This record gives sequence, structure tokens and C-alpha cells, in this order.
Amino acid sequence: MSGLLFDISAVRALFPGLQREINGKPLVYLDSANTAQKFASAIAASNHYYQAGSANVFRAVHTLGEEATANFEAARDQVKLLLNAPDRAEIIFTRGTTEALNLLAYSYGSMLKSGDAILLTEMEHHANIVPWQLLAKRSNLTIKVLPITDAGELDLSQLDALLTHEVKLFCFTHVSNVFGTINPVQQLCQIAKSRGIVTVIDGSQAAPHLAIDMQAIGCDFYSFTGHKLYAPTGTGVLWGKREHLDRMPPFLGGGDMIEQVSFSGSTFADLPNKFEAGTPNIAGVIGLGAAITSLRALGLEAISTRENQLGNYAQQALAGVDGLRLMGNAENRAPVFSFTLAGTHPHDVATLLDQRGIAIRSGQHCAHPLMARMGVSASARASLAFYNTESEVDALIEGLHAVRKLLT
Repeated sequence: MSGLLFDISAVRALFPGLQREINGKPLVYLDSANTAQKFASAIAASNHYYQAGSANVFRAVHTLGEEATANFEAARDQVKLLLNAPDRAEIIFTRGTTEALNLLAYSYGSMLKSGDAILLTEMEHHANIVPWQLLAKRSNLTIKVLPITDAGELDLSQLDALLTHEVKLFCFTHVSNVFGTINPVQQLCQIAKSRGIVTVIDGSQAAPHLAIDMQAIGCDFYSFTGHKLYAPTGTGVLWGKREHLDRMPPFLGGGDMIEQVSFSGSTFADLPNKFEAGTPNIAGVIGLGAAITSLRALGLEAISTRENQLGNYAQQALAGVDGLRLMGNAENRAPVFSFTLAGTHPHDVATLLDQRGIAIRSGQHCAHPLMARMGVSASARASLAFYNTESEVDALIEGLHAVRKLLT
């Protein structure tokens, strides 16, 4: 079975990390939800900045400074295209989704009042839980939680009762990093907007798999991280509606986020500089722009279609492994599969698969409340990307049979 919409050999050649051998075996990389392999174009763009034009952005009129600034801002244009964002000034570069959500909790959160409430969901990553808990403690807010079903989907029957007048923020993931569930974000945003509630979406797991449209989704804030999008680590994006970003106080103070500074007070720069204090990860952001360019050249719809085919193949194959319990069974999902294997510990499964050159994740996936909801202390997780193949899925299944035979 292939179903390829593009030449898989040519696609895999775009990712130098896939060419390795691990423990004498060809690498089978099934941990892209943790961090994805990097486009050669992203690596080259970052390296070129360091090798041929290392200079700071926005702070110099010499040639190297102007080149660095132009390349940095070109990456912002690529993000605008990726998100179909209406205004490039609404795109804030961060170190990742975690920083983006902490920025929101500190800055937008400072405008909330004692007695206000924030609605989260039971499937959130810690990055979309802990910052809001810290804010709630500082400001005497209430945290509410929308539960999930046994299938790993949001229990929307509970939403109406939870969206009370106290709720000012509704924060939820676009795609679950544990189940792969693709949430109905447009519907959630419409419901929240009808009640005057601001929406915050964690798009870390969605950006690598889906075509994302800010104007269609209708959210107030959206964030994603670069290292899951085939780009360098330490990069990310917060997109927000200008009406909110203009009202919000700065997150960090320092260079380039100011208009005027005196000891009697300071005024702040226009967007996006207002939220980009200090020297950024210039090489990383340039690499992020290159990765998005490569991703768009392959075609986001083609990538999504290919991953649906590969995900269906993997789901059927995993169902044939004796003793394997797949966590979540959402109808609409990305190719992310968390599971337990009877008689084994997830860390042992991952360790033994690594001996075969197969890389998967094991642990709690930064989702302790979700693990507790599912009644497990940890799970194994195989997460696929468009550069994976059916033969790699077959290698995983063969490895799981061998692990079960050895340990049970």
C-alpha cells in the first residue's frame, strides 16, 4: 500500500536526520509529536545566518544588519501565509507555545478581575494548564475544566453549563498530543464568541498536520511551536487579534520593545515589537521561515491527505497487536497514537524498540490530568508525519510483537 501523493524518497531526502542508523538499524522516527525532524532548508537557512551574515535585527543600518532584519521579517510573512492571518503585525515571535501561553497568562491575564473564571479542557498539555493556574492563584480566579469522553473527544454536552458569565477565557488545544483528536475549534470559538468569551488555542500539534486559517477559525489567540513544524528549536508564534494585543501590557521589558525611555517612565513600540523584547532567536526564526516555505511548497492539503492515509494504516495495524490498548478513538484525528501493552511498562517498550532503531515516546506526555482520567500512569506514543512510510509502521508492529513475546 502506498497512496503517496508525492515521491516519498524525494520527501525523505529533505530531512537529513532520517538518514541515520540507530543501533545498526535504519532509523524509524515515530516521535514527531515530541519534536519533528528538521527540513534541510531550515538547517541551511539558520547556518547561513551564522556563517555569512550574523548581525542583530532592527538595531543597525549596515548591510549585515539590514540583511538579518529582512530575513527575519520575511519569516513573519511566511507565518502570515501559513495562518492566513489578516495582519502581519499580529504575529509575535516567541520561544515556543509554552512561552506564548505564559505571555498571555501574564499580559492578558493582568486584565482579569477577582472572581473571573477560565475554562480549560481535560486534554490539555501542561503548557495550557500551569500558566493559568499560576494566574488564578495570583488574581483569585477560578479554573473550570471541560471533561472528555472515553473516546478521547471533548464532552460538548457539558459545555453550555460550564460557560457561565464568570468565564472570561476559554483555552483549548486544537489537536490532542495524546489522542491525536482534532477538536471542532471553529464551533468552540463560535459558541464562546456568542457569549463574549475570549478564546485561546494551543496549535502545537495542529500546525504540522492541518491547513490552519485564522480568519475561518475565528479565535482570539493562536499559538504554535517551531520545533514540531520541522523547524529549529526555541522558536514559536503567538498570533492575536490586534484589538487585544493593543490593550495588553508588555510581557518583557528591554531593548526594541520601547518607543521612548526616561527615568520618569517609558512608552512602548507598536506591534509586534511591543512583545519582542531583547535579541530574538534570529537564526531559529529564519529557519522557521524556511521550513514554512518548504512545507507550503509540498502542499498543506496534500500533506494532510497523505497523513490521513498513513494514520488509517497505522490505526488498523495497531489494532492487530494482542494486548495493545489504544487510548482514544476519535473519528477525526491526526496520526498520533498513545497506547499501553499488557504486561509491559511503556519505558521498557520504548527501550526495546530503540534497540531496533525505532524511536517512540514513553511517559505522561506532559498531560498528567489526562493520564489520570484514562486510568494509567504512563503510555507509549507513536506519532507519525508525512515523511513516514507504511513499511516503518510495519517495523513498529513487528517490534511490538517482539516486545510482547519477550516481556509477557
